[in-house]
Amino acid sequence: MPSVLPLVPTLPVSRLWREARRLRPALLPLALASALLVSSDSARATCSDNLGTLPAAATPAGDATAPRMSLLQMIEAANRQSKAVGAARLLAEAARNDEAETAAAALPQANLVGTASTNGSQDMDGRPQRTPMQLRPSVTVTLPLWDAGRQSALNQWRRSLSQAALQGQISTQEQVALQTVALAFDRSRYRLHTQVWSQYAQKMCTLVDSLEQIAAADKGRRSELVQARKSLQSVLLSRAQALSQLNLTEARLRKLVGDRLPEATGLTSLLLEVPDLARLKQQAADSPTVMQVAAQAEAAGSMAEATIAGQKPQVGWLAQLAKSVSRNDHSGNWNAGVQLTMPLFSPGSAPAAAAARQRAEAARLQRLEVLEQLQSRLDEVNEQAQSSITRARDVMGALRNSEQVRDDTVAMWQQLGRRTLFDVMSAEGDHFNLRLAYVDALHDGQQAVALMWSLAASVTVPLR
Repeated sequence: MPSVLPLVPTLPVSRLWREARRLRPALLPLALASALLVSSDSARATCSDNLGTLPAAATPAGDATAPRMSLLQMIEAANRQSKAVGAARLLAEAARNDEAETAAAALPQANLVGTASTNGSQDMDGRPQRTPMQLRPSVTVTLPLWDAGRQSALNQWRRSLSQAALQGQISTQEQVALQTVALAFDRSRYRLHTQVWSQYAQKMCTLVDSLEQIAAADKGRRSELVQARKSLQSVLLSRAQALSQLNLTEARLRKLVGDRLPEATGLTSLLLEVPDLARLKQQAADSPTVMQVAAQAEAAGSMAEATIAGQKPQVGWLAQLAKSVSRNDHSGNWNAGVQLTMPLFSPGSAPAAAAARQRAEAARLQRLEVLEQLQSRLDEVNEQAQSSITRARDVMGALRNSEQVRDDTVAMWQQLGRRTLFDVMSAEGDHFNLRLAYVDALHDGQQAVALMWSLAASVTVPLR
C-alpha cells in the first residue's frame, strides 16, 4: 500500500498540529502520523535513556553445531562439578571393591596365630608351681572345595549389586544432564522474553514521547497519552520480571556448570523433532533406571540362592602347622586334611530361604512396575511435546496474520482515520503477546523432547 507520509511537509510538531486543525477532521490522523514520524529520532533517544541496554538479538535458527557443542560442554561441566555424581561414582567404586572381596573368598586363606602363655599351680604342700613362658606360633591354611554353589551365588550377588551401583551412577549423571539442558532452554526462553518485551517497550516509549509533544499542542489528546503511559509501564514491569527470571535461571545454571556460561544463542534450532514413541518405548527397557532395578532384582535372586546353598554341606581343605617354643620345649606339630561341615538342625533355615525368595520376587515385580511407569510417562511427555510443537506452528501462522492486522490497523489509523490510537496499541499488544506465546510453545516442546530422550536413553543422544 503506497504511503502518503512523504507528502506531508516537515514542520515542527506544534505547528504541524495547529495547521492540521484548520483542515478537515479526516486529516487529523494523518497529521498525528506525521508528528510521530518527525519526532521518532528524538523519541528514540529518550527511550534509550529510559530502557537502558537492550539484550543482543538472538541468532536465527540455522547451523546447530555451535549450540549443540555448547550444551554438551555444559553437561560435561555439570557432571564434573556435581556432588551427587561424585557420590554415585564413589558408591560404584565401593561396590566393585565389594565384588572383588567376595570373589577372593574362593582363594586359599592363610592366617598366623601366635600365643605367649605361662601356667601356675600349687602342689600338695601348697607350694606354688609355675611353668616357664611358652611361645606357640601356628599357621593355618584353608581352601573351600565344595559349597553347593554358595560362593558362586555370592559372587553373582556382588556382581549384580556392582552393576546396580554403576547404573545408579549413570542415572544420576543423566538427571544432572537433563537439569542442565532444561535450565539452558529456560535461559534461552527468558532471554527471548526480555528481547520481545524490550522491543515492545521501544515501540511504546516512542509512541509516548510523540504523544507528549502532541498533547502539549492539543490538551484533548491527554487521555491517549495517559493510556499510552499506562501501557508502557505495564510493558516495563513485564520486561523487569523477564530480566529477573533470566538472572535467576543463570544463577541456577552457574551452580551446575560454573561461573563461565556460554552464549545462549542458537538453542532454538535444537530438539525440534519429536522422536518416534514406539522406538523410545523399546529403548526404555535398557534405560539406566530400569537396568538398575533389574540388577537389584538379580542380586536378590542370587542372595536367595546363596542362602539356600548355605544350608547344605560344605567341604573344605585345612592345613595347620604349630610349634611350641619354651626353655625346655621346642616341639612342633602339623596336620592337614579335609573338613566337612553339615548342618543338622537349624529351625530358622526355612524362613530365611522363604524370605530371600520373596525379596527376589518383589524386586522382579518392582522392575516391571518401573518399566510400566516409564512407558506411561513417555506417553504423557510425547503428548506434551506434540502439543507444544503444534502450538508453536499454529502461533507462527497467527503471527503472520497478526503482522498483517497490525500493519492494516496502523495504515487505517494514519491515512484514513478509521482506527483509534487504542486500536493501534491493542494490535501491538496482540502481536507481541503472540511472539511471547511462540517462544513459550517452542521451548516447551524442546524441553519435552529432551525429557523423552532422557527417560528412554539419554538426553545427549540427539545432541551428538
